[in-house]
Amino acid sequence: MRTIAVINQKGGVGKTTTTVNLAAALALAGKRVCVIDMDPQAHASTHLGVEPDGTIPSLYDVLVSNKPLAEVRQSVGDNLSLIPSDINLAAAEVELAGIVGREVILREAMAVDSHKADYVLMDCGPSLGVLTLNALAAADEVFIPLQPHFLALHGLSKLLETTALVARRINPKLTVSGVVVCLYDAATKLAQEVVSDLGAFLARSRGANVPWANAKVFDTKIRRNIKLAECPSFGKSVFSYAPKSSGAADYATLANEVMDVTAPVVVGPLKVSVEVPVVEAPARQTTVEPAVA
Repeated sequence: MRTIAVINQKGGVGKTTTTVNLAAALALAGKRVCVIDMDPQAHASTHLGVEPDGTIPSLYDVLVSNKPLAEVRQSVGDNLSLIPSDINLAAAEVELAGIVGREVILREAMAVDSHKADYVLMDCGPSLGVLTLNALAAADEVFIPLQPHFLALHGLSKLLETTALVARRINPKLTVSGVVVCLYDAATKLAQEVVSDLGAFLARSRGANVPWANAKVFDTKIRRNIKLAECPSFGKSVFSYAPKSSGAADYATLANEVMDVTAPVVVGPLKVSVEVPVVEAPARQTTVEPAVA
């Protein structure tokens, strides 16, 4: 089982979109997938058709009341299940403040859970608080969705410092596997430069004693696509809402890359296999690097 935390402390970079649609693509490929919604805004829950009205069991009950994951998990599709969130989860930060070992509550709940999954994807909120620490403590890997902006590169500093701290003190097996570039426009010089700089930075980290030593920028870039913005309001993944869109094609290709396979993911009657062109960044005078300590 691969347990992946999808995190970025910056909002609006594609965390929930990536978590839900990557999970849906993996499920379509025949993998057993569980999404854990770690965000009190419950966007992943809504995206998967579960209304966070505060009346259904949620992750809040697991973290605060020690309810087993099995009593909270919902099936939301073939091979796809969800541990939902709701607004009550916002109170967990305060209610867990005085609890010893509050950072590992989710990990302990997962350790005794009998549910078998090939992939667990955790959609984290735009913060580095107790909820995100629980995800990092339970995860084996970290995926970082990132918009191709220079300020986004500088924002990686705090995030990478946090993963290093968690790996050192709580979860030694934690690694940063890769960066998913979202809202990508290959026609812009800025996007090409940011991706080039990020790849160069990660290459220089090879062999270092840091969780991101073997991280990469995924070859698949998630292009701007209106269908990806529309499908959450229908409580559907992009594969159910618009299976022939470029958004579905991109996430299907990303799923292949995550699984390290070359066969196309089957999306209903459509087989999606998209080759993303490699765009060389033009030469320039200055280089902006992530401000990583």
